[in-house]
Amino acid sequence: MKEIKGTTAVCGLIGNPVEHSISPIIHNTLSELLGIDLAYVTFRVENERVGEAVNGAYALSIRGLNVTVPHKSAVIPHLCAIDPLAEKIGAVNTLVRCAGGYKGYNTDMPGLYRALASEGIALEDREVLILGAGGVGRAVAMMCAVNGASRVYLLNRTLEKAKEVADEVRERTGRDCIFAKALSDYRSIPPKPYLVIQATSVGMFPHVEDAVIEEQDFYEYVDVGVDLIFNPAKTKFMRAAEQAGARTMNGLKMLLYQGILAYELWNDVKVTDEQAAIVYQKMKEAMNIHE
Repeated sequence: MKEIKGTTAVCGLIGNPVEHSISPIIHNTLSELLGIDLAYVTFRVENERVGEAVNGAYALSIRGLNVTVPHKSAVIPHLCAIDPLAEKIGAVNTLVRCAGGYKGYNTDMPGLYRALASEGIALEDREVLILGAGGVGRAVAMMCAVNGASRVYLLNRTLEKAKEVADEVRERTGRDCIFAKALSDYRSIPPKPYLVIQATSVGMFPHVEDAVIEEQDFYEYVDVGVDLIFNPAKTKFMRAAEQAGARTMNGLKMLLYQGILAYELWNDVKVTDEQAAIVYQKMKEAMNIHE
């Protein structure tokens, strides 16, 4: 049990709900490994009280906050500064205390990039299919464009929404590499192996027998299938991709690395690969994942 002292710094998570978050495991394990006197807790914040929460956290000298749904965009007007990448993405998941308030960062997409890299998956010159054009799909499309993907197909139930996001990504990144498609039109995409990133909530617990695309012929397009869901640890999307011979990964490493990047920002430290591996194992144990 960690000893809480008068000198113990506090960081935390704001969102709604937050009760089942495993972020405390990430940050409190890192503090233990690095010998940093910091405690990480969760704060449930109602939608209309985000500004009060940010101002209150600053008044209480809280060192930093993570931000989860539904507050990742709503928090932005309450910040004193925002990192350029977070501004491009239009969402913030990490607040770092500075003079006069908090500066907002997005470590979700750098976390995903680092998770992919840890598995030897490169984005540069890669052709990518993204399933979903919501907030997460939009951010993933931005990440792919920024990191040199050669061509990105953004598939969404509503074609108009996909077009809107594709236009925005092209405008913000200056890269004409994003192409919108309806999910039902996937057969019009040139048949070849793609990195496929599943960026919707379809298949998340408890709806574990759902997949955003059910037809098995779609999975012939999948060379590497990444599902950003981590509960369940193996989604129906992943099972279908594996059945077609693809390699798969879930979103747990993205969660790990977005947390590590936030921790590094708050404490001006560098987490080693060995320390990251220890935290990842603790996360898997907490979720009862056995490989």
